[in-house]
Amino acid sequence: MSTGRDIAAYEAKSPSFHVTSTMPVRKAIPEKDGVYFITFTCINWFPLSKICNAYDAVYNWFNHLKQRDHYIIGYVIMQSHVHAVIAFCNTGKSINTIVSNGKRFIAYDLIQRLQQQNSHLILSELSSSLNNTEIKEGKLHNVFETSFDWKEWRTEKFIQQKLDYIHMNPCKAKLVDMPEKYEHSSAKYYYTGEQGIYLVTNFMKQLKLFKKN
Repeated sequence: MSTGRDIAAYEAKSPSFHVTSTMPVRKAIPEKDGVYFITFTCINWFPLSKICNAYDAVYNWFNHLKQRDHYIIGYVIMQSHVHAVIAFCNTGKSINTIVSNGKRFIAYDLIQRLQQQNSHLILSELSSSLNNTEIKEGKLHNVFETSFDWKEWRTEKFIQQKLDYIHMNPCKAKLVDMPEKYEHSSAKYYYTGEQGIYLVTNFMKQLKLFKKN
Protein backbone atom coordinates (compact mmCIF):
# COMPACT_ATOMS: atom_id res chain seq x y z
CA MET A 1 0.00 0.00 0.00
CA SER A 2 1.30 3.46 -0.91
CA THR A 3 1.95 6.14 1.71
CA GLY A 4 2.16 9.92 1.87
CA ARG A 5 5.94 9.59 1.73
CA ASP A 6 5.60 7.55 -1.49
CA ILE A 7 3.49 10.33 -2.99
CA ALA A 8 6.09 12.96 -2.12
CA ALA A 9 8.77 10.81 -3.76
CA TYR A 10 6.56 10.31 -6.80
CA GLU A 11 6.02 14.06 -7.22
CA ALA A 12 9.78 14.56 -7.34
CA LYS A 13 10.15 12.11 -10.22
CA SER A 14 10.41 12.99 -13.88
CA PRO A 15 7.09 14.12 -15.42
CA SER A 16 7.66 11.61 -18.21
CA PHE A 17 6.33 8.78 -16.03
CA HIS A 18 4.34 6.35 -18.17
CA VAL A 19 0.98 6.55 -16.42
CA THR A 20 -1.22 9.53 -16.98
CA SER A 21 -4.36 11.22 -15.87
CA THR A 22 -3.60 14.18 -18.07
CA MET A 23 -3.64 17.78 -16.85
CA PRO A 24 -7.08 19.40 -16.76
CA VAL A 25 -8.07 21.46 -19.76
CA ARG A 26 -11.01 23.30 -18.20
CA LYS A 27 -10.60 26.69 -16.58
CA ALA A 28 -7.82 26.57 -13.99
CA ILE A 29 -8.53 27.38 -10.36
CA PRO A 30 -7.21 30.94 -9.96
CA GLU A 31 -6.51 30.82 -6.22
CA LYS A 32 -3.89 28.83 -4.27
CA ASP A 33 -6.09 28.38 -1.23
CA GLY A 34 -9.77 28.10 -0.36
CA VAL A 35 -12.50 25.49 0.00
CA TYR A 36 -13.34 23.58 -3.16
CA PHE A 37 -15.72 20.85 -4.26
CA ILE A 38 -13.65 18.51 -6.47
CA THR A 39 -14.75 15.62 -8.70
CA PHE A 40 -12.62 13.35 -10.89
CA THR A 41 -13.78 10.33 -12.86
CA CYS A 42 -12.25 7.15 -14.22
CA ILE A 43 -11.91 7.04 -18.01
CA ASN A 44 -15.11 5.74 -19.62
CA TRP A 45 -16.58 5.47 -16.11
CA PHE A 46 -14.76 2.19 -15.48
CA PRO A 47 -15.43 1.05 -11.85
CA LEU A 48 -11.70 0.83 -11.14
CA SER A 49 -11.93 1.49 -7.41
CA LYS A 50 -14.11 -1.60 -7.07
CA ILE A 51 -12.18 -3.75 -9.55
CA CYS A 52 -8.85 -3.00 -7.84
CA ASN A 53 -10.24 -2.59 -4.32
CA ALA A 54 -8.22 0.62 -4.41
CA TYR A 55 -10.20 2.89 -2.09
CA ASP A 56 -7.10 3.09 0.09
CA ALA A 57 -5.22 4.74 -2.78
CA VAL A 58 -7.52 7.76 -2.41
CA TYR A 59 -7.11 7.72 1.38
CA ASN A 60 -3.33 7.76 0.90
CA TRP A 61 -3.70 10.90 -1.20
CA PHE A 62 -5.90 12.43 1.51
CA ASN A 63 -3.16 11.63 4.04
CA HIS A 64 -0.62 13.35 1.82
CA LEU A 65 -2.83 16.44 1.67
CA LYS A 66 -3.23 16.50 5.46
CA GLN A 67 0.54 16.29 5.89
CA ARG A 68 0.72 19.55 3.93
CA ASP A 69 -1.90 21.27 6.11
CA HIS A 70 -4.88 20.84 3.80
CA TYR A 71 -8.18 19.60 5.27
CA ILE A 72 -10.58 16.92 4.06
CA ILE A 73 -14.05 18.23 4.86
CA GLY A 74 -16.12 15.56 3.14
CA TYR A 75 -15.84 12.87 0.50
CA VAL A 76 -17.38 9.91 -1.27
CA ILE A 77 -15.27 7.36 -3.14
CA MET A 78 -17.56 5.72 -5.67
CA GLN A 79 -16.64 2.79 -7.87
CA SER A 80 -15.85 5.01 -10.85
CA HIS A 81 -15.31 8.50 -9.45
CA VAL A 82 -14.32 10.55 -6.43
CA HIS A 83 -16.11 13.53 -4.88
CA ALA A 84 -14.35 15.57 -2.20
CA VAL A 85 -14.73 18.88 -0.41
CA ILE A 86 -11.22 20.04 0.45
CA ALA A 87 -9.91 23.12 2.25
CA PHE A 88 -6.60 23.95 0.58
CA CYS A 89 -3.98 26.10 2.27
CA ASN A 90 -1.43 28.09 0.25
CA THR A 91 1.64 25.89 -0.25
CA GLY A 92 2.93 27.83 -3.24
CA LYS A 93 1.54 25.25 -5.66
CA SER A 94 -1.62 25.77 -7.69
CA ILE A 95 -4.62 23.71 -6.64
CA ASN A 96 -4.79 22.31 -10.18
CA THR A 97 -1.26 20.97 -9.76
CA ILE A 98 -2.07 19.46 -6.36
CA VAL A 99 -5.16 17.66 -7.66
CA SER A 100 -3.46 16.56 -10.90
CA ASN A 101 -0.51 15.13 -8.98
CA GLY A 102 -2.96 13.23 -6.80
CA LYS A 103 -4.78 11.84 -9.83
CA ARG A 104 -1.52 10.68 -11.37
CA PHE A 105 -0.36 8.94 -8.20
CA ILE A 106 -3.70 7.18 -7.75
CA ALA A 107 -3.57 6.20 -11.43
CA TYR A 108 -0.13 4.67 -10.95
CA ASP A 109 -1.41 2.65 -8.00
CA LEU A 110 -4.42 1.43 -9.98
CA ILE A 111 -2.27 0.32 -12.92
CA GLN A 112 0.02 -1.62 -10.60
CA ARG A 113 -2.96 -3.46 -9.12
CA LEU A 114 -4.44 -4.23 -12.54
CA GLN A 115 -1.11 -5.66 -13.63
CA GLN A 116 -0.90 -7.79 -10.49
CA GLN A 117 -4.43 -9.05 -11.18
CA ASN A 118 -3.50 -9.81 -14.81
CA SER A 119 -6.44 -7.66 -15.91
CA HIS A 120 -5.16 -7.48 -19.46
CA LEU A 121 -8.50 -6.60 -21.06
CA ILE A 122 -8.97 -3.53 -18.83
CA LEU A 123 -5.36 -2.46 -19.32
CA SER A 124 -5.90 -2.72 -23.06
CA GLU A 125 -9.00 -0.53 -22.79
CA LEU A 126 -7.05 2.08 -20.81
CA SER A 127 -4.33 2.06 -23.47
CA SER A 128 -6.82 2.39 -26.31
CA SER A 129 -8.04 5.70 -24.86
CA LEU A 130 -4.67 7.37 -25.55
CA ASN A 131 -4.45 9.90 -28.36
CA ASN A 132 -1.58 10.10 -30.85
CA THR A 133 0.22 12.83 -28.92
CA GLU A 134 0.15 10.83 -25.70
CA ILE A 135 1.42 7.74 -27.50
CA LYS A 136 4.32 9.71 -28.99
CA GLU A 137 5.14 10.99 -25.49
CA GLY A 138 5.46 7.38 -24.31
CA LYS A 139 2.24 7.24 -22.30
CA LEU A 140 0.93 3.74 -21.69
CA HIS A 141 -2.49 4.20 -20.07
CA ASN A 142 -5.19 6.77 -19.37
CA VAL A 143 -6.87 6.11 -16.04
CA PHE A 144 -8.90 9.26 -15.35
CA GLU A 145 -10.82 11.63 -17.56
CA THR A 146 -8.61 14.49 -18.70
CA SER A 147 -10.16 17.28 -16.65
CA PHE A 148 -11.64 17.43 -13.18
CA ASP A 149 -14.67 19.39 -12.06
CA TRP A 150 -14.40 22.03 -9.36
CA LYS A 151 -16.54 24.63 -7.64
CA GLU A 152 -15.38 27.14 -5.06
CA TRP A 153 -17.14 27.50 -1.74
CA ARG A 154 -19.12 30.72 -1.50
CA THR A 155 -21.59 30.09 1.30
CA GLU A 156 -22.23 27.61 4.09
CA LYS A 157 -25.40 26.62 2.25
CA PHE A 158 -23.32 25.70 -0.80
CA ILE A 159 -21.07 23.31 1.12
CA GLN A 160 -24.05 21.74 2.88
CA GLN A 161 -25.72 21.20 -0.50
CA LYS A 162 -22.58 19.60 -1.94
CA LEU A 163 -22.13 17.35 1.08
CA ASP A 164 -25.77 16.25 0.87
CA TYR A 165 -25.34 15.62 -2.86
CA ILE A 166 -22.21 13.47 -2.59
CA HIS A 167 -23.48 11.56 0.43
CA MET A 168 -26.59 10.53 -1.51
CA ASN A 169 -24.56 9.14 -4.44
CA PRO A 170 -24.31 5.58 -3.04
CA CYS A 171 -28.07 5.53 -2.42
CA LYS A 172 -28.80 6.68 -5.96
CA ALA A 173 -26.45 3.95 -7.21
CA LYS A 174 -28.42 1.47 -5.04
CA LEU A 175 -25.30 0.43 -3.16
CA VAL A 176 -26.93 1.18 0.22
CA ASP A 177 -30.33 2.29 1.46
CA MET A 178 -29.00 4.97 3.81
CA PRO A 179 -26.03 7.35 3.17
CA GLU A 180 -24.31 6.59 6.49
CA LYS A 181 -24.15 2.89 5.64
CA TYR A 182 -21.74 3.47 2.77
CA GLU A 183 -18.26 2.76 4.08
CA HIS A 184 -16.17 4.97 1.79
CA SER A 185 -17.89 8.23 2.64
CA SER A 186 -17.97 10.96 5.26
CA ALA A 187 -21.75 10.56 5.54
CA LYS A 188 -21.50 8.58 8.77
CA TYR A 189 -19.83 11.55 10.48
CA TYR A 190 -22.24 14.17 9.19
CA TYR A 191 -25.36 12.06 9.81
CA THR A 192 -24.45 10.47 13.16
CA GLY A 193 -21.56 12.50 14.60
CA GLU A 194 -19.35 9.40 14.59
CA GLN A 195 -16.26 9.36 12.38
CA GLY A 196 -16.15 6.68 9.68
CA ILE A 197 -13.09 4.79 8.45
CA TYR A 198 -11.44 8.07 7.41
CA LEU A 199 -11.37 11.10 9.70
CA VAL A 200 -12.70 14.35 8.27
CA THR A 201 -12.77 17.93 9.54
CA ASN A 202 -16.17 19.42 10.36
CA PHE A 203 -16.92 22.02 7.71
CA MET A 204 -18.45 24.54 10.12
CA LYS A 205 -15.29 24.61 12.24
CA GLN A 206 -13.14 24.97 9.14
CA LEU A 207 -15.23 27.78 7.68
CA LYS A 208 -14.85 29.75 10.90
CA LEU A 209 -11.07 29.48 10.57
CA PHE A 210 -11.20 30.64 6.95
CA LYS A 211 -13.40 33.59 7.86
CA LYS A 212 -10.93 34.65 10.56
CA ASN A 213 -8.12 34.61 8.00
